[in-house]
Amino acid sequence: MIGSVSATEPAPTAPGPSTQDVDRSDTAYRDWLKEAVRKVRAENGRSADTHLLSFPLPEEWGIDLYLKDESTHPTGSLKHRLARSLFLYALCNGWIRPGRPVIEASSGSTAVSEAYFAKLIGVPFIAVMPRTTSREKTRLIEFQGGTCHLVDDPRTVYEVSARLAADSGGHFMDQFTYAERATDWRGNNNIAMSVYEQLCRERYPVPAWIVVTAGTGGTSATFARYIRYMQYDTRVCVPDPENSCFFDGWTRGDPGATSTAGSRIEGIGRPRMEPSFVPGAIDRMMKVPDAASVAAVRALDRVLGRKAGGSTGTGLWSSLKIVAEMLSRGERGSVVTLLCDPGDRYLDKYYSDAWLAEQGLDITPYAHTLEHFLATGEWR
Repeated sequence: MIGSVSATEPAPTAPGPSTQDVDRSDTAYRDWLKEAVRKVRAENGRSADTHLLSFPLPEEWGIDLYLKDESTHPTGSLKHRLARSLFLYALCNGWIRPGRPVIEASSGSTAVSEAYFAKLIGVPFIAVMPRTTSREKTRLIEFQGGTCHLVDDPRTVYEVSARLAADSGGHFMDQFTYAERATDWRGNNNIAMSVYEQLCRERYPVPAWIVVTAGTGGTSATFARYIRYMQYDTRVCVPDPENSCFFDGWTRGDPGATSTAGSRIEGIGRPRMEPSFVPGAIDRMMKVPDAASVAAVRALDRVLGRKAGGSTGTGLWSSLKIVAEMLSRGERGSVVTLLCDPGDRYLDKYYSDAWLAEQGLDITPYAHTLEHFLATGEWR
């Protein structure tokens, strides 16, 4: 018919793929998770800040040296902050499950702190550590309810930890990978923010140098990132002990650097470049002889009446060397380093002349350097 329009029915179409839907919601787990996170955050709320100790130097030098005393945390070390951050990170990622163990590769102090948090939320904890770890650290881990798995070769702690986690269905915390990302480096009362707040009324509130040793590298990364974020002029120095690869890897720009022996300074120094070590954020590194670290930690005991671990000595030696450089150039300012953990964990090591002789360490020349410097301001 003229003027008519022919209407054609649309051809039927084949049905498309159906929506796939998998719901793994677990109400019981979420209830457990909320309570676990609450307990860890509540522990943080109960914790006071740590002291910033003044190391006595002559007033006329115009240089102030401070030690951030991390030994006063509930588990006695700097690693308490790290362990709290790692547990929150792993809990919120869904990695820690009720009844399943948390496993960590550690030289001791992190394991003490992680055992504490594992007990707090009610999960088992296994520390994989070198057999040379101090007996006192082993005792402290067991006191917190943890189990110690000792290995002869320190380089195997990673693979042994991963295997134990796979066999048990647990979680390998892996502080050496996650330390730098678990901590909120922009603030949130991290250690860097705490230091700057405590210095705000001092005569040099923005330090010329922060000196921080590296185990995971997470603390140096936190300081360095916070300093850049806040636009401070502070520089970061990382001292490294013998038998550690960080210094060599940093100076050569070699992320594959390794060391064939374990560090004698517990808590710092690693046989490989750890993922949490951030070389580009660091301004300066020093390679410190182990004997110098021990001499410095014994000098701290004489000057402040405070025993501390060997890592504190490594940082203190480097800090005093920097103070000497500033003094020789007529510079004024402040330097901050860390008192990482208490010396009662190492009475059979760094405070034992028998252990020094066994290790072939002669601290005499380094002790003379420190004594001469503190008396005269001259670094020999």
